[in-house]
Amino acid sequence: MKASKILRTPSVRLLSVQHALIAFAALGGIVSSTGCQVHVAGQTLPSGYYLMDDIQYFPAGSENKLANETAALKADREAARSRR
Repeated sequence: MKASKILRTPSVRLLSVQHALIAFAALGGIVSSTGCQVHVAGQTLPSGYYLMDDIQYFPAGSENKLANETAALKADREAARSRR
């Protein structure tokens, strides 16, 4: 009777290997399903780490993108007027 009982119950080592495999599979599933952007119905939803991302804020500058060129042209016009 003792021999049949041993054959029916899995060994402790087998159980620990099974638990390790289940834990590894669960961890792989969790890691692969988090931290990515998702596209749902035309929307791009943020990842789980959007609060820790670097800030992508650019303060408002001058509306004229060619401010240096405009200033140089204005100075040249004033210089030309003063020569007359």
